Amino acid sequence: MSSSDQLSQRPVVLHARCISGLGGGPEKTILNSPRFLRPLGFDSYCAYLHSKADGPDLIARANEIKAPFLSVLDNGPFDFGIVKRITEICRAKNVTIWHGHDYKTDLLGLWVRRRWPMKLVTTVHGWVQHTWKTPLYYAIDRFAIRRYDQVICVSEDLYEQCLGMGVSDDRCHLIQNAIDTHEFRRTMSVCDARDAVGWDETTIVLGAVGRLSPEKGFDLLIRAVSQLIDSGVRVCLKIAGEGAEQASLEQLIRELGCTQHVQLIGHVKDIKLFFQAIDIFVLSSLREGLPNVVLESMAMGTPVIATRIAGLPNLIENDHNGKLIDPESVPALYDAIADLAGSPESCDRLSSNARTTIESSFNFEHRMRRVADVYARAIGNPWECPPVDSATNALQQGSNRHIPLSASQR
Repeated sequence: MSSSDQLSQRPVVLHARCISGLGGGPEKTILNSPRFLRPLGFDSYCAYLHSKADGPDLIARANEIKAPFLSVLDNGPFDFGIVKRITEICRAKNVTIWHGHDYKTDLLGLWVRRRWPMKLVTTVHGWVQHTWKTPLYYAIDRFAIRRYDQVICVSEDLYEQCLGMGVSDDRCHLIQNAIDTHEFRRTMSVCDARDAVGWDETTIVLGAVGRLSPEKGFDLLIRAVSQLIDSGVRVCLKIAGEGAEQASLEQLIRELGCTQHVQLIGHVKDIKLFFQAIDIFVLSSLREGLPNVVLESMAMGTPVIATRIAGLPNLIENDHNGKLIDPESVPALYDAIADLAGSPESCDRLSSNARTTIESSFNFEHRMRRVADVYARAIGNPWECPPVDSATNALQQGSNRHIPLSASQR
């Protein structure tokens, strides 16, 4: 058999995602997937449905990591031509597996399969942005997911929900989010990172990342920081992200009189530099799946405080590799921040253990091998993935050295 014949037999995966703006945590998983899947025997593309305004930013983001990106113009819920455009892509790329990542692409997969034969896989990332439309989105996704060949869930609570909505356990898989530890590793001290980003703070810098929306709990975090400042604790807070709640959060910051200590810094292009420039990362969310930002922060060796929600108790062991606190609690945020702010030694211990946890249990390469197994199950083919060593060698580029910090470097 010629090499071209062998190449033509490689299964082709189309990751499909509908977003506005720059998207969120799932984008990091989706756009990184193709380069990990190729050594495992699967070709893949990332097809993004977006408005005209969102196209350039998405394309630039994909180009940064050399992801095979397909731009699909989406003119809204009444753009019925979208099915035809997607079907043409599936035909042109000879797609074997459709991998949906949200309610709209899950539904589209059902429609497109009527026109192009392929297997259907979805990843359930969670339904966290609660609006008046959420029950409708959930109903649509529930209808679609039950008809998919394989379903991947990123946290145990989502796995249980999918089983409860009628997905059989032989089609439902718990595969938690993970991080490329070769990419996310500390390369400089906190002081050097602050110089690089242009910050001159000499206080403890708290960092948070996420869409500025109610379920992120940023209002609670801002209140906790305000109380810490009033108590004489030398901290400041930088929140990276954009969203509908920006005006109300800015108003809250003014009302609390902490404009000099709390900043909404918008979208951060270099998130790895951000993690290296802060002292403590805080996740104050009320609802999440298994947030990539927590995994990234832990991989970078930045101490983490996070709310006890969804998949986080399976990731963080309290006072071992991070701090877990009750959600929707300003006092809990206050106490946890005050504790770490006053103990560099605790920060060192948590950050070192956090990095070890990510390397051993939340490694992106291992996650993608499990995803490849799900694809093989979907197509009914006992696909033979390359040995771990050969796949690892194909992926590793440059230095893999992670630089841990001591208390004196914080």
